[in-house]
Amino acid sequence: MNSERQGTLQLKRLEMLMDVVFALIIWRIFMILPRPDDESAQWASVLDMLQNNWESFLLVFLSTIIVIVFWVQNNNLLGKLKRTNSVHTAITIFQLIFMLLLLYSISLGIRYEGELVTKVMESVSALMVSLLAYMGWRYAMFKAKLVADDITEDDAHQTLERNKAEPITAAITIPFAFVGPLAWELSWFLYPFIKYLFHRLSKNKKA
Repeated sequence: MNSERQGTLQLKRLEMLMDVVFALIIWRIFMILPRPDDESAQWASVLDMLQNNWESFLLVFLSTIIVIVFWVQNNNLLGKLKRTNSVHTAITIFQLIFMLLLLYSISLGIRYEGELVTKVMESVSALMVSLLAYMGWRYAMFKAKLVADDITEDDAHQTLERNKAEPITAAITIPFAFVGPLAWELSWFLYPFIKYLFHRLSKNKKA
């Protein structure tokens, strides 16, 4: 089996692995929600349950959005490759490890609600996930020539520029963790504006 064919098959297996991990993460996030069969729970009604656990629902919503953003980013980047190699696969595996650390940090955030360390851990884990995605694409572009043949050089550079928004957003959330849990959670909603800014910048460079 030649190296190009092996790299193509390896890319398919890598995509499958990523999908399985993301599916497990989504399942674990929804396990954060309060369970109606919890014997220790004493809720008079569904409304009472929602009022007493609104932070858990907010965290689940926010975590789901973060996972969707990273899955879309990952799917977009891997979908533009024709194959992978050992170095690119290693970068992606490390990205997966930090995704799992992000999940672990979210679990700690539930157990030790409001602690600064857990929020910083979540931000740093998210930063590493997005930074490794950026590094993986940069490596695929410049070092290993793994980008699909139908992706033009301009498109590849635009993709690189647009994927700066995720690590920058994650980095911005770190100082907000020192302000307070609510400020930290709200800071993640800066992402659409930062994403739009880099989208406009990439368009301007192309023009």
